[in-house]
Amino acid sequence: MDQEVGGRGLPRAARVALTALALLAVTATSAAVTVAVGRPDDRRPVAQGAPSPAPGTAAPSASVSPSASPSPSPSPAVPLPSPPAPAPKPASTLHGTVSGGTHGGDLRYFFAPIPDGGESFGPADGFKMTDEDLVAEYDGQKNIMSVLGSYGYKEAAERSYRTVDGIANVRIRLMRFSSTGNASEFAKGASFSEGESFEVGGVPGARGFMFKPEQKAYTGAMVGVASKGDVEFEITIEVKGDPDKAVLADVMKRQVDRLSSGG
Repeated sequence: MDQEVGGRGLPRAARVALTALALLAVTATSAAVTVAVGRPDDRRPVAQGAPSPAPGTAAPSASVSPSASPSPSPSPAVPLPSPPAPAPKPASTLHGTVSGGTHGGDLRYFFAPIPDGGESFGPADGFKMTDEDLVAEYDGQKNIMSVLGSYGYKEAAERSYRTVDGIANVRIRLMRFSSTGNASEFAKGASFSEGESFEVGGVPGARGFMFKPEQKAYTGAMVGVASKGDVEFEITIEVKGDPDKAVLADVMKRQVDRLSSGG
């Protein structure tokens, strides 16, 4: 029996941005976004939803009263000690293997590395997603797990970080399926009704969706969807102003490389 799934909007970060729009008027699009996801035998999948900066504080200045005591005689300058070297990043203990199109081990092992200087949100290795997490991704549509099951869904993981220049927030979600074909079909079934669709350069079979802000001071977003072997992946990038397609292409290329080699 054919079954439709209520539409999924932009990922959680984008939904938060829309909430901020209502309160602070600082984010991008207000149009509803739809992602179509259906069973393998139903090519008309459907799912609803929608695609945020932090204030800084200035340190108070301090003043010093002049001393009545005479100034001491000048003394030879003493070199300041060198600052301690920054602590090395803790090495990941995750393990994974790639054999043909099959990915084994911990799914989180296959996240593209965070660029040097990037700041992770949450665990540096990312986290495994529960069924409840996925239901929330698809705006509470509980039958999404049944739809995923029809594709041989196994597990999902997510990791988010901010780029070293502080300009972009990047979110990567990986979903492992029972076969290369199922992962590919699931990726092909994803679409965003309100976004401008475009091909992602250098990533065969990948599709991108652009969500430009109404004003340059607001937040724009891009979503890229593709698969490699038995893993489907989705990358969301949020930036102030109009997003640059080349940025999405770079992250997606690095993610494909990681899924291809596992190293």
